[in-house]
Amino acid sequence: MQIYLPIAELSVNLFFLVGIGGAIGFLSGLFGVGGGFLLTPLLIFSGVPAPVAVASVTGQVVAASTSGALSYWRRGGIDLMLAAFLVLGGAVGSIVGVWIFSLLRSLGQLDLAISLGYLIFLGAIGSLMLYEAIRSIIRSRRGPQRPKMPGQHTWVHGLPLRMRFKKSQLYISVIPVIVIGFLIGIVGALLGIGGGFILVPALVYLLRIPGSVVVGTSLLHVLAVMAVTCVLHAVQSQSVDILLAFCLMVGSVAGAQFGASAGQYLRGDQLRALLALIVLGVAIRFGLSLFLTPADPFSMAAIGFGETV
Repeated sequence: MQIYLPIAELSVNLFFLVGIGGAIGFLSGLFGVGGGFLLTPLLIFSGVPAPVAVASVTGQVVAASTSGALSYWRRGGIDLMLAAFLVLGGAVGSIVGVWIFSLLRSLGQLDLAISLGYLIFLGAIGSLMLYEAIRSIIRSRRGPQRPKMPGQHTWVHGLPLRMRFKKSQLYISVIPVIVIGFLIGIVGALLGIGGGFILVPALVYLLRIPGSVVVGTSLLHVLAVMAVTCVLHAVQSQSVDILLAFCLMVGSVAGAQFGASAGQYLRGDQLRALLALIVLGVAIRFGLSLFLTPADPFSMAAIGFGETV
């Protein structure tokens, strides 16, 4: 069943889109990640223009994060004060990111920037995840060992403008909180990812946020910042394809349920190793696209009023 995507300007199979959404939803439920960093590349590899893929996935990320955020809200697992500063930095970062997105698009370099961004970003993240997962598997085979307890404070805690976050039971500077949100906002706007799989480790290892509130706070940040990014893309770059985003949402909601059930049968280190391999595979695919000759070497990029090249 073919449907026409008005913003992407191409016809695709409806079941194919729902299937992609379901596959990513399954991986999201299996690994506990948003999945935007995998969904955007899959859409690009499937022929969806990169600007439309990046912008449309932001809407899917918002929908996918809403149910999780509401669940943690009801359980009291969100530090609202901390989330407010993260969202403040993230909103400013998304504005800057959408501006860079539009600038690169006007220069005709957006596709190259997205490919390079995913190659570097996913390559680094995937390598670190695989290294950590392999170390964890080796340690588990050696038997139980006494864990090394990290210090309760780092250099981050010595920065000025400190505030007390009662829910997290911390007294830290708001500067790193805003900076982390700002950087993730830029990355999310440029690459179409929520950034939760970066934000959670940053909050845990840099700011020492307790595990009881870190996931819920991260989900609220992703929800708010991606909502701002989606609106900005729709207004400024006009790249959000609502029909595409809706089809992906339907598939991802169903797939996430099956993924969550399947994840109960694998250990945490095995899941991380498998996810790392998938991330590295996507990075390699982007790397190949930079060096292989494309099937269609020509593009239709606007260079002025009524002129194309």
